[in-house]
Amino acid sequence: MANNPTQPNVGFIPSNPEQEQDRQTPIHPPPPPPTFAAPPRFPPPILHLQKDQGSIHSANGSPVPHLSTPPGPPVFTSPVRPAAVPFRTSPVLPQPPALSTASSLPTSSSPPYSNGSFDLQSQPSGGLEDHIPLGESSSFVLFSAHKVLKQKKQANVPSLGFGALVSPGREVSTGPQVIQRDPHRCQSCGAYANIYCNILLGSGQWQCVICRKLNGSDGEYIAHSKEDLHRFPELSSPMVDFVQTGTKRPGYVPVSDSRMSAPVVLVIDECLDEPHLHHLQSSLHAFVDSLPPTTRLGIILYGRTVSVYDFSEESVASADVLPGDKSPSQDSLKALIYGTGIYLSPMHASLAVAHSIFSSLRPYKLNVPEASRDRCLGTAVEVALAIIQGPSADLSRGVVKRSGGNSRIIVCAGGPNTYGPGSVPHSFNHPNYPYMEKTALKWMENLGREAHRHNILVDILCAGTCPVRVPILHPLAKASGGVLVLHDDFGEAFGVNLQRASARSAGSHGLLELRTSDDILITQVVGPGEESHVDTHETFKNDTALYIQMLSVEETQSFSLSMETKGDIKGDFVFFQFAIQYSNVYQADVSRVITVRLPTVDSISGYLESVQDEVAAVLIAKRTLLRAKNHSVAVDMRATIDERIKDIGLKFGSQLPKSKLHCFPKELSLLPELLFHLRRGPLLGCIIGHEDERSVLRNLFLNASFDLSLRMVAPRCLMHREGGTFEELPAYDLAMQSDTAVVLDHGTDVFIWLGAELVYDEGKSAAALAACRTLAEELTEFRFPAPRILAFKEGSSQARYFVSRLIPAHKDPPYEQEARFPQLRTLTSEQRTKLKSSFVHFDDPSFCEWMRSLKVVPPQPS
Repeated sequence: MANNPTQPNVGFIPSNPEQEQDRQTPIHPPPPPPTFAAPPRFPPPILHLQKDQGSIHSANGSPVPHLSTPPGPPVFTSPVRPAAVPFRTSPVLPQPPALSTASSLPTSSSPPYSNGSFDLQSQPSGGLEDHIPLGESSSFVLFSAHKVLKQKKQANVPSLGFGALVSPGREVSTGPQVIQRDPHRCQSCGAYANIYCNILLGSGQWQCVICRKLNGSDGEYIAHSKEDLHRFPELSSPMVDFVQTGTKRPGYVPVSDSRMSAPVVLVIDECLDEPHLHHLQSSLHAFVDSLPPTTRLGIILYGRTVSVYDFSEESVASADVLPGDKSPSQDSLKALIYGTGIYLSPMHASLAVAHSIFSSLRPYKLNVPEASRDRCLGTAVEVALAIIQGPSADLSRGVVKRSGGNSRIIVCAGGPNTYGPGSVPHSFNHPNYPYMEKTALKWMENLGREAHRHNILVDILCAGTCPVRVPILHPLAKASGGVLVLHDDFGEAFGVNLQRASARSAGSHGLLELRTSDDILITQVVGPGEESHVDTHETFKNDTALYIQMLSVEETQSFSLSMETKGDIKGDFVFFQFAIQYSNVYQADVSRVITVRLPTVDSISGYLESVQDEVAAVLIAKRTLLRAKNHSVAVDMRATIDERIKDIGLKFGSQLPKSKLHCFPKELSLLPELLFHLRRGPLLGCIIGHEDERSVLRNLFLNASFDLSLRMVAPRCLMHREGGTFEELPAYDLAMQSDTAVVLDHGTDVFIWLGAELVYDEGKSAAALAACRTLAEELTEFRFPAPRILAFKEGSSQARYFVSRLIPAHKDPPYEQEARFPQLRTLTSEQRTKLKSSFVHFDDPSFCEWMRSLKVVPPQPS
């Protein structure tokens, strides 16, 4: 990487304990925050990375932010409040519906949602940006505030912090402007020419916004007026795609292109009991029926051996069998790959064969407990990699053909890997278990890296009641750029995820470049990537960019960036440039460049007004979850949320007269409630019992897009109304009114609660349940992983899942309840009395009680 002494070393933890606290991970709020005093007690920024994280280096090789890399995420459509552009999960899928921002929502309405994105059009500047087009670049980069404080001491308050969420692979309906030529780049720092550059019209030279150096344009930018320069997309739009391909736009490539023919190999656990196998077969039959005709499919089963099914036999399910106790030898793989069998076949030629293979599967016969059955998952994935890489006979043409990139292996697992390479003993009491576990972790990670080198993603979809030992399997999915998901069974949710895993688009060879004005320092990066050593010093002498190697490029992912200011800022603006280089699903090489300019301010109130509560809450949550590697640490992290609230109130709020209480800043009215949901919910609370579930949820969240992340932090509550419409309400237990039905969307789970009075009327109950199911399916139509959708009645044992995710406001005084839950005013006194008597007393504090226990007065709802 190029030498650059200006990028400071941020990959360390200060030795001074008070400094440690002062340098905590920055926090990104949505509304504005106040001023700070005593050093906060919440933990310092995580600058030590777990095995799944790597210290990122700046161009001069000095350690920079930390990159944490969990598994893949899902796609969401709406935040707690209104307004954001709905987006597509892939170029070929229709746009998902979104709910209307009004209080009454028809089940199939589709309005926009505010996602805290920054309106790049509103930035004035001295370049060509007099009329910045309202593009969708704000969908790709969301800042925690739309302004930056000039004074370092105020800007770097760690309890609130400053940062951004970057979604490099996001697809949008209109897409960015496409340019089919090489970009103009700064010869000093490597930044790209953009809409904010000052252009010398006579010579065509442009001034870099990052390093302020002048660069030539080979005469391209010579013009008579600024207006003449608007013909260059990069000088008229804050976001552009430079595409190197024979077609005009990646989205218009013919459907017969490599994306549709990239192989999918199913690696299926054959150690399943009858009920699980029956559900799995149904899901597999539906899966192959859903595949496009040009998709090439492979089918592998694993137990003690690996069975590779041959599609050349049309009348019978036929397979070649390899031993599972060790990695396949080169000779056995050559015999397989160069033999007469057809192991990857397009669906239009082999759909009937695939159905016959699935119908031939039989349940596990031996009398061995589920957890003790021999499963050679590692060997099976090795064989799948070999089949995808090696030549295979194309059934329709009978020719040898190498597969393209973006291939996918989907493992359907019902238990742990206990046989062959990468395995662990059946019993935790095995005398050599710790060593074997360590060896297995390393082996699985290496296998994932090998898959990533060949552009093959490994998704692991687990189901059933047998613990799969997530820590062993996770490195395989993560290192390949895939995702690991847990399911209760192999039924509906599993089948949906099987289909969405194969259909979701994934680019390859992704490299993310982060450049900022010299005033800004990136202190931490969390997301699905790894440190990348890119040596650019021969081309760009002063390249200070932070480079991140992306494991895959998917819409369902995001990177969260924590930032600080290096000193007091003197200029009126700071600039940020994000460049993503990748090969898309159509094998076109894309360089997506997004440039953002934020104004600087002296006024704290002006800054607080620009804070985006939802973005800030998600950034705080990601930094917090990064530390919460297990349940005991998660409990400690709840205390750090408390400390943040106290610190923000102390530094940015006002003190009540003759009192020790501080008022939480009114500009940040949403933030504390979002963080209260975080500390009570499944990410940090006690809702989830098993450590495997907690680990999968955490890894999913750390990589998730903004929309999914927000939903996982704070659930969305919708009450069914007459006529099939829905009213959006705060996620309080006051919504549990016995004559209604309520939908609660919590990201990875969607709950439908039916009140006891409603259930008595079968006709009304059935209609409400149908409407709620329709809404739940619309809300999650393109989400990956697909959430569980659970329906239950008031008072049932399952209803605890629903109740535990709502803020317990029933103990608050009536005036406070009405202020935060205005719908109560529509109830009669009899209905309110009945509602009050329906609650069971718990010790959990309400939101207002929690805030007051921290000596902070809660803000009035906005």
